[in-house]
Amino acid sequence: MDVDEEEARKKGLTAEKDNETHYFCSKVCKDKFLGNGEPTEKHAEKPTDTGKGTEKAIINVTGMTCASCVATVEGALKKTAGVSSANVNFASEKAHITYDSKKVSRNDLEKAIEATGYGVLKEEKGKKTINLKVIGMDNPHCVGTVNSALNQLNGVLSKELYVTEKARITYNPELINKEAITQAITDVGYKPIEEPTADVEKEAREREIRNLKLRFIIATLFGIPLLYSAMAHHVGIPVPIFIIENAAIIQFLLATSIIIAGSGFYTRGVKAVIKTKTANMDTLVAIGTGSAYIYSLAISILIWTGNPNYGINDLYYEVAGLLIAFILLGKMLEAIAKGKTSEAIKKLMGLQAKTATVVRDGKEIKVPIEEVVAGDIIIVKPGEKIPVDGVIIEGHSSVDESMLTGESIPVEKSKGDEVIGATINKTGSFKFKATKVGKDTALAQIINLVEEAQGSKAPIQALADKISAYFVPVVIGIGLIAFTAWYLLGMGFVFSLTIFIAVLIIACPCALGLATPTAVMVGTGLAAENGILIKSAESLQIAHEIDTVVFDKTGTLTKGEPEVTDIVPLSGIDEKDILKYAAITEKRSEHPLGEAIINRAKKEKIEIPDTDSFNAIPGRGIEAKYGGKEILLGNRRLMNDRDLDLKGIEDKVQKLEDEGKTAMIVSLDKEIVGIIAVADTLKEHSKGAIDALHEMEKNVVMITGDNERTGKAIATQLGIDKVLAQVLPEDKANEIKKLQADGKKVAMVGDGINDAPALAQANIGIAIGSGTDVAIESADIVLIKEDLRDVVMAMDLSRYTMNKIKQNLFWAFIYNSLGIPIAAGILYPFTGFLLNPIIAGAAMAFSSVSVVSNSLLMKRYKPSYIPE
Repeated sequence: MDVDEEEARKKGLTAEKDNETHYFCSKVCKDKFLGNGEPTEKHAEKPTDTGKGTEKAIINVTGMTCASCVATVEGALKKTAGVSSANVNFASEKAHITYDSKKVSRNDLEKAIEATGYGVLKEEKGKKTINLKVIGMDNPHCVGTVNSALNQLNGVLSKELYVTEKARITYNPELINKEAITQAITDVGYKPIEEPTADVEKEAREREIRNLKLRFIIATLFGIPLLYSAMAHHVGIPVPIFIIENAAIIQFLLATSIIIAGSGFYTRGVKAVIKTKTANMDTLVAIGTGSAYIYSLAISILIWTGNPNYGINDLYYEVAGLLIAFILLGKMLEAIAKGKTSEAIKKLMGLQAKTATVVRDGKEIKVPIEEVVAGDIIIVKPGEKIPVDGVIIEGHSSVDESMLTGESIPVEKSKGDEVIGATINKTGSFKFKATKVGKDTALAQIINLVEEAQGSKAPIQALADKISAYFVPVVIGIGLIAFTAWYLLGMGFVFSLTIFIAVLIIACPCALGLATPTAVMVGTGLAAENGILIKSAESLQIAHEIDTVVFDKTGTLTKGEPEVTDIVPLSGIDEKDILKYAAITEKRSEHPLGEAIINRAKKEKIEIPDTDSFNAIPGRGIEAKYGGKEILLGNRRLMNDRDLDLKGIEDKVQKLEDEGKTAMIVSLDKEIVGIIAVADTLKEHSKGAIDALHEMEKNVVMITGDNERTGKAIATQLGIDKVLAQVLPEDKANEIKKLQADGKKVAMVGDGINDAPALAQANIGIAIGSGTDVAIESADIVLIKEDLRDVVMAMDLSRYTMNKIKQNLFWAFIYNSLGIPIAAGILYPFTGFLLNPIIAGAAMAFSSVSVVSNSLLMKRYKPSYIPE
């Protein structure tokens, strides 16, 4: 770092160490997650400022069964006035919407979704649920006792009490609190212990899985005898004459029972056509199985009326019934697998404390975390989780912040220090004032970042979305064409109907719809678990395409904490006096170089008086007066401006700069009296990260305000390919543009305010953990830890995720590309092979499961490049 940068820094153009309050959760930006949340003057041009009235909503959508459903819901939302963007994720079953709250409300958005025929999972207002283990409530009499006690409480809305000592109580928090409920149970002689309450979304998914499992069991129980009745005599298995004689009525009853179990396919399929004038996967299932069922019913009526031309071999009930059974199995496995793709979010949520000990009215009371408000005084004892973010007002301790920073060594905390919710108090106890609660805590914002990333769409998904929008109508068209063609060729109605049903059933827009979002969800979740916050699916996709990585030097490659390394006395003045004059000059400076000089002077126990006058000269250094003497501290340009001869010291300055140090010249009354060299120490893993990037065939560039000689010295130590030296803060973005103009795909890694424009300009902006608010807002990827090896991991994880997405899309496309023609009978003229619709149903059911399972295999990820 050159002294040239000094004045620029003082004017707020750079901030490697600009403001301690901008540190991000000790490694994560505190100004973003722990500060007051208001932009300072330096933050005035916040890149992500969306303006007043713009809000984001995440709405859980129920009833979607394929990518066509996604297109329908997205289309309805985008047509809603005030909605600027809408992304619907089939895998997570969530709609991520950006809208103008002045033009449209969340309620309007929910109505727009419901108008398409799909449901919305709403959070009930005015209701809370508590799960308790009531020790001693192990018989009906005890259940009655507890029930009577709860009946006397105003505000208890419902209760479920079991002799297994379990209780689930729903209450109105405006009328009664959790403590009053547990106290009422305690008063009648039982000991209630709170158990975790499942979240609404998890309960809904588990309810869906239970529902599908029940329907599948019913379909299987009726499907096995249906298969026996329809097929046993064809393969030589003996069938009682009673069943053969009454096959039509038996198969009708069995198939009808299965159709009732799978009734959701018909109601949703019909509703999609009526409400939205579009068709979806349910429509295909409904038409395919419905055709087989209605045809068989017509044949049954003919048999029942005594028509001798029809018998057991003309029935087709097993196709309808067994197809429903297979598809229910597939949907159940799909629902289970989809639930596992969001485990990273669940893990993050699981880090939160459940309760907090707060001081209210002079008393210590334990309250649920949801009831903590900003300003509460909270007591934390040894071993407890810190419930919310805040500032210590009394006591001291060491805190394990590894859940956010990855650092295993506890951080010492005392009065005035900030603490982060979900971190763990180790030894001491302390009181702190809550500053951030609920959705404003560091953890909540990290969860929100990950959730938004999981809900976004990667560019690679565009093709699948486009195909999905037309998929179902095209498949129905192909099925009708195939039916008509075979019928006209004289193959008969049953043969042609078999073809029609097989085409409709084997087609699966689900696999296309799940291919990208499931991999994105797992990929961003894996990144979050490793301390890497990827803000969008687009960033996840682009990261692996980067060929040039540009690192800011100070605070990124280096610690941003320079220290004095050399004091070179000239003209007979000793080292201590040179240090004293330099410290006097730098006393009013906030520049990191100045801090290094002040710290060294304090270490040497040198008294540092105030200057009589002080003047910072941009790009050159500082002039000051003290005790009648004129002091200059700066670079060559400052000395040349004052006509001071540098010939005698040039070799000394160059030697220091060749060692990667910043050399500052000290003059006293127009006589050069010494040189002070300051060096910034490299971060521990800088060299390993750059070596790994080279192994990945990435070009590595360092950008710095230092002079070229100093910059190259640092670059040589690290093995950096190119140095962009003497770059003023405001010119960093232009340097990125130049690299892009040469055809490079550039990632910029930085941490300061002055890096924000460059981070925004780069193809991918990566902010390191100690970065400032603006840097983090401008970045596409945030590294929570101050470990540059995570730059490598982010790119490698991007490569790995994209490979999985390509695999998923390949199998989804190849499945439909081959499956539909085969189902249409393309092989029949050559081989005599005709795809049985039941086999088509089994293939369709497992195609989407295979895609999700392939994405879940990503959890085995290990970096290809593991730099030391």
